[in-house]
Amino acid sequence: MNLLDTRFETPYNTAPFSQLDVDAFLPAFKKAIESAKAEINLIVKNKALPSFENTIEALEYTGEQLDRISSIFFNLNAAETNASIQSIAQDVSPLLTEFANDVALNTVLFERVKAVYNAKESLTLTEEQKTLLDKKYKGFSRNGANLDSDQKEKLRDIDKQQSKLQLTFGENILAETNRYELLITEYSDLEGLPEGAIEAAKQLAEEKDKKGWLITLDYPSYIPFMTYAKNRALRQQLALAFGQKGFQNDALDNQEIVLKITKLRYNRAQLLGYDTHAHFVLEERMAKTPGNVQNFLEDLLSKALPAAKKEFQVLEDFAKKLDGIDRLEKWDSAFYSEKLKQQLFNFDDEQLKPYFKLENVIEGAFEVAQKLFRLQFTQIDNIDTYHKDVLTYKVEDSKQDLVAIFYADFFPRAGKRNGAWMTSYKSQFVKNEINERPHVSIVCNFTKPTSTRPSLLTFNEVTTLFHEFGHALHGMLADTIYPSLSGTSVAWDFVELPSQIMENWCYEKEALALFAKHYETDAAIPMDLIDKIRAASTFQQGMQTLRQLSFGLLDMSWHGVDPSEIMDVKHHESAAFKETQLFPNVSKNCMSTAFAHIFQGGYSSGYYSYKWAEVLDADAFEYFKETGLFDPQVADAFKTHVLSKGGTQDPLELYVKFRGQKPKVEPLLRRSGLLN
Repeated sequence: MNLLDTRFETPYNTAPFSQLDVDAFLPAFKKAIESAKAEINLIVKNKALPSFENTIEALEYTGEQLDRISSIFFNLNAAETNASIQSIAQDVSPLLTEFANDVALNTVLFERVKAVYNAKESLTLTEEQKTLLDKKYKGFSRNGANLDSDQKEKLRDIDKQQSKLQLTFGENILAETNRYELLITEYSDLEGLPEGAIEAAKQLAEEKDKKGWLITLDYPSYIPFMTYAKNRALRQQLALAFGQKGFQNDALDNQEIVLKITKLRYNRAQLLGYDTHAHFVLEERMAKTPGNVQNFLEDLLSKALPAAKKEFQVLEDFAKKLDGIDRLEKWDSAFYSEKLKQQLFNFDDEQLKPYFKLENVIEGAFEVAQKLFRLQFTQIDNIDTYHKDVLTYKVEDSKQDLVAIFYADFFPRAGKRNGAWMTSYKSQFVKNEINERPHVSIVCNFTKPTSTRPSLLTFNEVTTLFHEFGHALHGMLADTIYPSLSGTSVAWDFVELPSQIMENWCYEKEALALFAKHYETDAAIPMDLIDKIRAASTFQQGMQTLRQLSFGLLDMSWHGVDPSEIMDVKHHESAAFKETQLFPNVSKNCMSTAFAHIFQGGYSSGYYSYKWAEVLDADAFEYFKETGLFDPQVADAFKTHVLSKGGTQDPLELYVKFRGQKPKVEPLLRRSGLLN
């Protein structure tokens, strides 16, 4: 018997990871697809007149087992992959794409959906049901249901090609990350590195049976070296390797893949009647049009660029005065920025790290959630995991009712992609009057504990943990009827609000006092360090804002145009970066070939949403500050109108219900120190 074919007989119906055979996934996918097809067929062959219940609602609940298997498999492919899983992914993705197209291009099914949609004014539907109906109809119309048979075949072919290309793009980046190693054999080459980073590098070398200190392109290894290592030549070597991922004209090169993906996306949009891929994507986002996104980015650019240029000049002058650096390069940025920050604010991250032991920060995030949303987190060990490092928690409300199961996976390893993300193994929804609770996970890449010290986080890692935990809360507190509208299933430029707002508590004395305690003495973080954290929060915000805007503009340059004339990835990228460029161009480096957010993840035409959501989160957090960081009424309003509602209503309407007004940009400019 294939475990993946059944409901799991496990605590809370959690995935039995250790009992799953990798080879069982492909047959399980095939069987689940056939089952989902049979469910669709029942709707199509129903002789009764189309209704919301027998068509829209019935369609919503099809493919439940397929969704579950997909969530388990593709999360493993991101967090604990291997050659077998990657091979299966290449086989499975076209099958899933073909099935999705079979549904989207099913003429009879669409006619039933359209009949309900056309009769919507005469139906008595809740707000959530209206949204589901609208979403189902658009899901067909925006994915080819109105095309003729030849056009539908073209769409199928485009989608199959895209799914395989995106997988290969990500596999290449992971392989590039894993194959590069900088082995340091002279202790003098480690000058400037904190003791913890040196110890971690030593441990990494020992794990690979090498003598010396090993530096890799994984963030916990790469970032400390780029920030503290005095050896400029080695910083350059490491930075060049990091920037060359997918850009070395070899078997792992992504240049042709980038060109193919962007052209396929454009052709797909044209086939569906849209000017560009960005026009297609943004129709369903808060921003609505590429023009609105461009205006938003350029407006922020006009405010950030003067500040960024001044900050860059200060940094350049500082590096020249300190070390005689005539031309500041990208591999100098983190190093001299850290030195300048130390001089200006008389502290650095190394002073902070002893107060941010990972376990304490986790408990701090839990306590903030308890104070805001009355949640209780209890670590449990009766839930299976895919790796020994993964922690598991039961989340309950004040009545001790189950809210969610929470997984946390914090350390880098060979089978895990870089970065940090939140995901789900099981969605929240209501079926047969049972409120199915979600299984939510956050995945990060923090420094592992060593033989002499625990995992100590940089302040940036603290905010990263709170950020992903904010996404997790969005998933945990979901309270909707339908799975496709639940949790983080919201407009992409709204999804970062719950995550980014949580970062704000990391800068507040009242919150830091809950968890920022010295790992050896348990002493609370000194108030003068908290003051310095707050004072430094606007340090180089012009440059940081410019960097984020450059990524958004690059994204739009690929997806807001006809890309058919683009022949050279690097040349196109350089032109897109021209307005925002501060550092000299590095000919050997290319960002697009490793820009997983837009070429592997779901951020194509959506990278702007990080800054868009910053406007929302800064405005929302001012509301908390006006009333009190843990004000129960404001917290309840945020939970009720934002966190629990998922994608059941228009996001701007939900925001106004919470805030009482539309968001303003001034709080973000104030927080960033960019308001003149």
